[in-house]
Amino acid sequence: MSEIETGSTMTPEILDAAAVRTRLPMRNCIEAMAKAMTSITSGTIAAPLRAIMPLIDRSGYLAVMPGSAGDPQVYGAKILSIHPANQGSGRPLIQGFVALFDHRTGTPMALVDGAALTALRTAAASGLATGLLARPDAQSLGLFGCGVQARAHLEAICAVREITAVRVWGRSPEKVREFVTRHAPTSKATITAAAEAREAAECDVVCGVTSAQEPVILGKWLRAGAHVNLVGAHAPDAREADTELIVRSRVYVDSVTSAFSEAGDLLIPIGEGAIDRTHVVGEIGALLLGRVPGRIRPSDVTVYKSLGHIAQDLVAAHAVYTRR
Repeated sequence: MSEIETGSTMTPEILDAAAVRTRLPMRNCIEAMAKAMTSITSGTIAAPLRAIMPLIDRSGYLAVMPGSAGDPQVYGAKILSIHPANQGSGRPLIQGFVALFDHRTGTPMALVDGAALTALRTAAASGLATGLLARPDAQSLGLFGCGVQARAHLEAICAVREITAVRVWGRSPEKVREFVTRHAPTSKATITAAAEAREAAECDVVCGVTSAQEPVILGKWLRAGAHVNLVGAHAPDAREADTELIVRSRVYVDSVTSAFSEAGDLLIPIGEGAIDRTHVVGEIGALLLGRVPGRIRPSDVTVYKSLGHIAQDLVAAHAVYTRR
């Protein structure tokens, strides 16, 4: 058979978690996320809604997120396994890879570790939003959650603001103490465990990176001028923030299409009649392009609702692939 019939013999480069972390430092990834966010808004990426399929016995999920980018000129898909039972077992909750192809030739370029890339680009997107929306004088960070995303968000937020104090809250006091013990010695900020959730919410920047299905961050707790990143919930019937928080906030999203399909943090208040779709100011990409305003008053509460988007994966994966 001919080479055309049998397919390319080129082997894609395998880039593991260590390569992701080494080749794409957080600050560089935050810059890459600006390109990804503007591509979402400007329509220079083709991306259908992701497909998340439960396994036949409902023990886990297979997630597939395809996309084709105009800049950089690559296409591909993120393919992930999600196994909730892995939590606490020492095995990752999320595993998989991003497959990257050359746009012009279809040549497989790389297989990039999906869990490491997801952790990095998700936190970097929150870091980008925080840099755009949080008050310039923000100094305290409240973390809801103490897992992989909490670690990544600690790095990302400290990359865009001079954070001096971090309060960490989680359902497991033991895991919170472990988080503090692990990260306090290497952080310039003072990191402490929050005895109650409210303590973590009373900060200049608040990040929800939990697996909560019901609200753990209440609007009545937030101080004036706070910025909130809502990252953990990604289903129409799940949310980390209560309705009051959303009502009192200026809300921004990574993708309007995804937000109104999957974001329970927004869809539940809409269903209650507390807000309508016009409550969302716009996409982060629109803010970067000057199409929507950002923070107007120092007292504004701003929210970035993160769902993740294949544009972020493709841009980040390409950056990992091209850096040496």
